[in-house]
Amino acid sequence: MNDSYMISSDKEQLDIEVIHNFLCFNSYWAKGISKEIVQKSIDNSALCFGVYKKSKSSQIREQIGFARVISDLATFAYIADVFILPDHRGIGLSKKLIQTIIEHPELTDIRRAMLATKDAHKLYEKFGFREISDTNLFMELKKKQSY
Repeated sequence: MNDSYMISSDKEQLDIEVIHNFLCFNSYWAKGISKEIVQKSIDNSALCFGVYKKSKSSQIREQIGFARVISDLATFAYIADVFILPDHRGIGLSKKLIQTIIEHPELTDIRRAMLATKDAHKLYEKFGFREISDTNLFMELKKKQSY
């Protein structure tokens, strides 16, 4: 990641339009999600991370990535909605984003962090994530999607 990009956990800096647009129209996991649900998910997540491209001429930043962490900040964390916009992929931003998340001071003592991915296993394996070894421990209640 070069100096023209930065990562922040300040929710006030997040661009809901960018986040909603990607999740609603470009993600495989949240197609059709409403802006209201996206905002509620951000508001109720323990931590959110924005990835920004810094303008060369001013303090203006363009949001180009996102991730959020659902957690009690003590024992468990679930990493969700991770993305880097396509025009900014391939330069290490997703690696830096995941590294920033797992090294965040509020998450260093977490006993278990989980996530779900269809196509980024190799990225997460670099940070110690593994497929669930005992799937019998886990259950899910899957409700019909409202979006």
